[in-house]
Amino acid sequence: MKTPLVQQLRFALILSLCFSRVLAGPAPKPAAVPKYTIEQFMKTIRFGGSDISPDEQKVLYSSNQDGVFNLYEIPFNGTGQPKQLTSSKTNAIFAIGYLPDGRILYSSDQGGNELNHIYLREKDGRIKDLTTADKAKFQFGGLSHDRKSFFYQSNLRNPAAFDLYEMDIATLKPKLLFENPGGFFPGDVSPDKRYIALAKTITTTNSDTYLYDLQTKETKLLTKHTGDVSNGPEGFTPDSKKLLISTDDGNEFSYVKAYDLATGQSTVLDKANWDISSDYLSYRGRYRVLSVNNDARTELKIIDNRTNQPISLPALPGGDITGVNITDSEDRMTFFVNSSNSPATLYSYDFKSGKVTPLVRGLNPEINAEDLVSGEVIRYKSFDGMEIPALLYKPKDAKPGDKLPAILSIHGGPGGQTRLNYSPLVQYLVNNGYVVLAVNNRGSSGYGKTFYAADDRKHGDADLKDCVESKKFLSATGYVDPLKIGIMGGSYGGYMTLAGLAFTPDEFAVGVDIFGVANWIRTLNSMPEWWGPQRDAMFKEIGHPKTDSVALYNKSPLFHTNRIKKPLLVIQGANDPRVLKIESDEIVANVKKNGVPVEYVTFPNEGHGFVKKENEITANKAIKEFLDKYLRGPGQ
Repeated sequence: MKTPLVQQLRFALILSLCFSRVLAGPAPKPAAVPKYTIEQFMKTIRFGGSDISPDEQKVLYSSNQDGVFNLYEIPFNGTGQPKQLTSSKTNAIFAIGYLPDGRILYSSDQGGNELNHIYLREKDGRIKDLTTADKAKFQFGGLSHDRKSFFYQSNLRNPAAFDLYEMDIATLKPKLLFENPGGFFPGDVSPDKRYIALAKTITTTNSDTYLYDLQTKETKLLTKHTGDVSNGPEGFTPDSKKLLISTDDGNEFSYVKAYDLATGQSTVLDKANWDISSDYLSYRGRYRVLSVNNDARTELKIIDNRTNQPISLPALPGGDITGVNITDSEDRMTFFVNSSNSPATLYSYDFKSGKVTPLVRGLNPEINAEDLVSGEVIRYKSFDGMEIPALLYKPKDAKPGDKLPAILSIHGGPGGQTRLNYSPLVQYLVNNGYVVLAVNNRGSSGYGKTFYAADDRKHGDADLKDCVESKKFLSATGYVDPLKIGIMGGSYGGYMTLAGLAFTPDEFAVGVDIFGVANWIRTLNSMPEWWGPQRDAMFKEIGHPKTDSVALYNKSPLFHTNRIKKPLLVIQGANDPRVLKIESDEIVANVKKNGVPVEYVTFPNEGHGFVKKENEITANKAIKEFLDKYLRGPGQ
């Protein structure tokens, strides 16, 4: 029987392919990923908000393009280069937005002290501080719906309580709207200026929403409940008839209800299998912008309220859409797109034409985007069987049999969450052969209220054990050296670093503490007054310095430094109002007494975090050099 012609041809093709492979030899190895400097990674542009001008022709944004956050403006259609509007060399400037007459509001503090003021930039470039008190904090609360004034919160009258003010745009004179008796935080003002939404924090897992009537001066509880339920106001509808409220009542994750002010009835507006992180309406109410915290990513929908269906967004690079800003006409918007392997890009979008335009790209053009790595969501079992989520970043050429050094990255909080966002430090370390595992230990937000509360009064214990257990996952990858796993973090993550070295001294090869808590008794006693109810909530979650001093002493690494025997790098801002510099001073001095290698990097012009690119470069370079010396080892 003859072989069919098609099969003969297929067989001949296979033979020719095999023969050509023999002649060509083995496939060439993929090109090695080039090494980039920290300066190249830090040429990435970070953004701080955006707004569209009243005539919808320009876009305002803030960025650290020149090393310090300043204001910039670019045409909405993307033609031309950004125009720099401010030139601060010291304090970061963050865009608030345009006033209806085209003047600009922005926010800035002094050297990272977090006492923000609201500034006005005139059209000719002149600057005026609208909130001149030295020791008070001022936070923008939005434009009024009639666009004749704006609102702001301030603790000017009482350092521990934020009042609500209204400032007339024409006269720039403020008026006190709500005098806070304590315990509240004023939120959105209804478009008709009749009501103020109030948030009241009881604990980190229990809060309420109230309604203050500006006519009757009455305060009404809207979220009566039993047990621990987290409630918070989102915003009023444009017709002032309803208030959107975020709640986790009867549910593991937060969802949004619409409360009818006339009837007192609530109906579920939006609900998902994860936390709804934000839900707000455009100026006229045509669109609803819904963000869901889906497993460390932002899942965004823009819903047309006429159909209650999501609109079709244009094709965009993979990543999260954030910072959506829709004009009053509802014809145009701006937003950012970012991912774990791509810094944010600012886009403009025209609803009528469907045209999307990239305005400013965050990635340094000297870096090939293909050389960057994506974070991978993984999970592992902890000591008690609880499943712990984490984000894994590994070098592109990592393979079984390698013995790569690894570093755990622990977020702040304690109730924070490491998300799939771009990090120059992570990319820098991975580009230099380190595996990075960002652990979302118990107590992290985004994974349900049970997981969030699982570390209460167990800080430096159960959550630290989650970090220790991650070493088993890393070892099982086959490309991580189990003897070369370190721990690093900022703020609460810095505390976890110190706790790891002090309470589990044999588990981690090195530690990098970035403005971390060393002494809980001092830190809780010295929390800024303006934290108000949040400070009381922290007392209930972690411990009260007056009644729980023994427990706080036991979980404070400062009092157990004699157990630290692994190399430590400490990074601290001198103006930090949350974790005082003395915390780091003392931990460094005590650990040095053990004869342990300790390196200390301080910045006189930073607070609780970095806002100056030059300082961030210095810190990140110090981290890599420290890890090369003490974790990777010489000659590796």
